[in-house]
Amino acid sequence: MKERGPWTTLHEELRYETPWIAVSHHRVIDPGGREGIYGVVHFKNLAIGIVPLDEDLNTWIVGQYRYPVQAYSWEIPEGGGKRDIPPLESAQRELREEAGIVARRWTELLRMDLSNSASDEHAIIYLAQDLSFHPPQPDHDEELTLRKLPFAELLRMVLDGEVTDSLTVAAVLKVQVLLLQGGCDALRQK
Repeated sequence: MKERGPWTTLHEELRYETPWIAVSHHRVIDPGGREGIYGVVHFKNLAIGIVPLDEDLNTWIVGQYRYPVQAYSWEIPEGGGKRDIPPLESAQRELREEAGIVARRWTELLRMDLSNSASDEHAIIYLAQDLSFHPPQPDHDEELTLRKLPFAELLRMVLDGEVTDSLTVAAVLKVQVLLLQGGCDALRQK
C-alpha cells in the first residue's frame, strides 16, 4: 500500500506503454474509504509551448491535423521536451524546427498541468522575442502549415473559439494580460 494524499494505492499495474506515454491501472481506496479504480496516464515528456512575438506584435502559429481529436488545429509552436534536458533547450529546438525561428530573448510565461484528473502531463510555456528567421525543419511525421499574423488576431481566434489547443489558449491569454499591464516594455523586463 502507498499513500497519495488522502488516497491509498492498493495495487498499481502498467497496462500500456509507448515511447511517449504509459497507462497504469490502480486499485485504490478513495478519500471516502471506498475501494475503486483509477487509470493514470504518465507522460514521458514535458509539453513545451512557445509564443514568438516580434517588435510589431506579430506572432506565428502552426497548423496541423491532430489525430486524437480528428480535427485540424492552429497552435503556437509546441512539442515534447525530454525530462532530463532543460526545458528552455527543448523550447528553442521546437521553435527552430516548427517555425524556423531563433530567438535571442526568452521569458517563461507559465507552467500548467494539462489534465490532472487523469494524467501527470506538465507544460511549460515561453515567450520568444528578438527573432531571426530560417527554414523550418519539421520532424518526419509532421505536416505543418506556418502562419504569421498579428497577435491581436490570434487573441480574437482564441476568444472566438477558433483556437482550442490548451497551451495556445493559456499562453495567448497570459501574453494579453502582460501586454495590458505595460506593453512590450513589460515583457522585456520579465
